[in-house]
Amino acid sequence: MGTGIMGAATRLAARIFGTKHEKDLKRLRPLVDEINEHTAGLEGLSADDLVGKPRAWQAEFKAIWDDADIEPDDREAAVRERMEEILPEVFAVVKDACRRHVGKSWPVVGIDVRWDMVPFDVQLIGGAVLHEGKIAEMATGEGKTLVALMPLYLNALPGRGCHLVTVNDYLARRDSEWVGAILRFLGLSVGCIQNALSPDQRRVQYNSDVTYGTNNEFGFDYLRDNMAVTI
Repeated sequence: MGTGIMGAATRLAARIFGTKHEKDLKRLRPLVDEINEHTAGLEGLSADDLVGKPRAWQAEFKAIWDDADIEPDDREAAVRERMEEILPEVFAVVKDACRRHVGKSWPVVGIDVRWDMVPFDVQLIGGAVLHEGKIAEMATGEGKTLVALMPLYLNALPGRGCHLVTVNDYLARRDSEWVGAILRFLGLSVGCIQNALSPDQRRVQYNSDVTYGTNNEFGFDYLRDNMAVTI
């Protein structure tokens, strides 16, 4: 009886005040509008001018990391603050880069694949949610790969490396070649960890701005690195 009453009360409260999901959507709607406004302003830029924007952001982050007058913890905070400030424009740059690639094809796991994706508003919201460190649940075919592209790019700009974890070697390679083309267009290096790679080959991939791989490979590489003994 008590559980039923509490359930009814929860449903009533949700109808009156809205669910957390609805509140998050309402909170992020102005952000989506801002992203789309920035995107509209990018359409007339040349490819070089578009790519010039992330180069300028990378230079800003490097200046923060290299500033000896800022304490290490304060540098982290300054980088995070700057990331939040530029998020709408960064997402817009990625969205516009996707638009510019529509109709183009490139090899993905040995097969030419035609790019036909530009983020919808709901995918922009999903990207913002991921950047906040929250979980965005999406069904198969709803564009998880595209959603992850925007926060992945933003978090790679500070130059400390960013990893995307997927479930198997095939998907890691596929996404590093498919979505990786957009990242490379925007000036980032892209790596991919595969099971058969040697330690030297892995080191090269990890030195990329963005590295794709599986939870197993990332996990065991971490263990191997921390168990290694130098003689």
